Amino acid sequence: MKKHKLSVIIPSYKDPYLHKTIQSIIDNFTGEFEIIPVLDGYWTGFVDDPRLKVVHLGKNSGMRRAINAGVRVATGKYLMRADEHCLFPKGFDEIMIKDLKENEIMTATRKFLDPIKWEVMDKKPIGYEKLVIQGIKGEVNKFAGKPWLERDEERKDIMIDETMAMQGSCWFMHKSWWDKVIKRLETENYGPLYQDSHEMIFKTWKAGGRMMLNKNTWFAHKHRKFTRTHNNGTEENPSNNEFSWTNAINIWGDYYKKEIKPKWNI
Repeated sequence: MKKHKLSVIIPSYKDPYLHKTIQSIIDNFTGEFEIIPVLDGYWTGFVDDPRLKVVHLGKNSGMRRAINAGVRVATGKYLMRADEHCLFPKGFDEIMIKDLKENEIMTATRKFLDPIKWEVMDKKPIGYEKLVIQGIKGEVNKFAGKPWLERDEERKDIMIDETMAMQGSCWFMHKSWWDKVIKRLETENYGPLYQDSHEMIFKTWKAGGRMMLNKNTWFAHKHRKFTRTHNNGTEENPSNNEFSWTNAINIWGDYYKKEIKPKWNI
């Protein structure tokens, strides 16, 4: 059977774990792939590997523009986006691609990474996530994914299943779905950094697609107890968090309340 190429896009801004993330992909992916680190206004060296296709942005532009830039040069049938501080198991790529339909976004069970030891932590992983509007004291309301423990238990024997949300640190989709439905991550409506996963999921739902959780495999993402080492906006390109959170609610709030909540019975 012919193996179709996967394009792995890693938006990056001065994270010291970028190289370990890339090495985890090189060591553990078993299909045909290219890795596209998008350096968002800085430079670093890389291992000598023909599968690396480095994109350098002349100035810090934000994660959303970095992902868009990576997609523009991607040549794979499938897209994967990963944070720059993730660890992957053997064969992760082929397990995820195997059952990925053209109208789906797919993530996997999310474990927690100790980036100092570079090993998976002994903590309960994240499976299903419920999409909620979260109100935090002192902040504006925002869309957020919350661990959905009831669904974890009720559907524990269903290995590939619909979910409502994801962290956004690792996802797969057909490039054709990006081209037809996602098209680009919008900065004018959301700012340079946040709410990217919710934008993609809402666009996918509107187009008749699905957000999927694959429990046949996992990835490990840096636990939040460790010091933040990646981009949260810069002086020349602030993240505009509240603008992002507020506009996402303004754009998708009615659709979420009138169509999504009733459909999911939440």
